[in-house]
Amino acid sequence: MSELRKLAEDVAREAGAMLLAERPSMSASVETKSSPTDVVTALDKASEELIRARILAARPDDMILGEEGGDTPGTSGVRWVVDPIDGTVNFLYGLADWAVSIAVEVDGQIVAGVVNVVPREELFTAALGEGAWLNGSRLRCNRDVPLEQALVATGFGYSHARRAVQGEVVAAVLPRVRDIRRGGSCATDLCSVAAGRVDAYYERGINYWDYAAAGLVAAESGARIGGLHGKGPNTELTLCAAPGLFEELHDLLEPLDPERDS
Repeated sequence: MSELRKLAEDVAREAGAMLLAERPSMSASVETKSSPTDVVTALDKASEELIRARILAARPDDMILGEEGGDTPGTSGVRWVVDPIDGTVNFLYGLADWAVSIAVEVDGQIVAGVVNVVPREELFTAALGEGAWLNGSRLRCNRDVPLEQALVATGFGYSHARRAVQGEVVAAVLPRVRDIRRGGSCATDLCSVAAGRVDAYYERGINYWDYAAAGLVAAESGARIGGLHGKGPNTELTLCAAPGLFEELHDLLEPLDPERDS
C-alpha cells in the first residue's frame, strides 16, 4: 500500500507542476461537456494523459478510471481513479481551489488517496487504516460541533434545473447553520473537512473520481462520508462530517428531498 501511495504522490506532484507551468500559456481551446458551464480544457486532457502514462509505465497491468479517458482495463486487481483537474472552472479563472486527485483501489476498496491542491502547495494523503496527512502533518476533523455552529461547504451542478433545486435546498440549510462556503472543488472541500477548515460538506451531482481520494482523506481524519438513507457516497448526494454532525446534517437535508432535479 505504501508503494501505491508513493507512486500516486509522485504522479500527482508531476501533473501539478506541469499544470502550474503550462497554465499561463494555456490554449484558448475550452470545450464544454454536459452544459455550457461544464468546461474541460486542453490541460485537463494533458494532465490525465501524463498520469496514465506514468502509472502504466510503472504498473502496466493495472486498471485506470479517469474523468476524461474513461476506463482502461487491467488484470492486477488494482485500479487507479483519476481526476486530472478537480475544479476546472477555478483553474480556468486563476482561482486557487483546484487539485489533482488520484485514488487507488485494490479489489474494489480504496486503499490510498492523494489530493494535490497545487496553487496552495498542499499535498493531502491518506492510506486505509493509517490516517490522513497534509504535507506530513496528521489531520483530524473538527468534532462535537452542533449543527447551528457548523460551517458547511457545498457545491452546485451545471444544469439550470438542478441549480434551481440546489438553491432551494441551500436557502433552507443556511438559517440552520453558522454559514455556507462554496469553494468550487469537491476534492478540496472534502480535504477541508479533514483539515478542520470547514465542519461539513454536502453536494449533489459529484462523480466517483471527484471524491474517491478526498473521501478517504476525510474518513481517515475521523469524518463520516456517505449518502442519504444509509447509502455510501454517491452522485445523487454525498455528505461528510464528524459523527454526530453528520447525522444532524443528514436529518436536515432528508426532508428537503435534495436528490431531485425539479
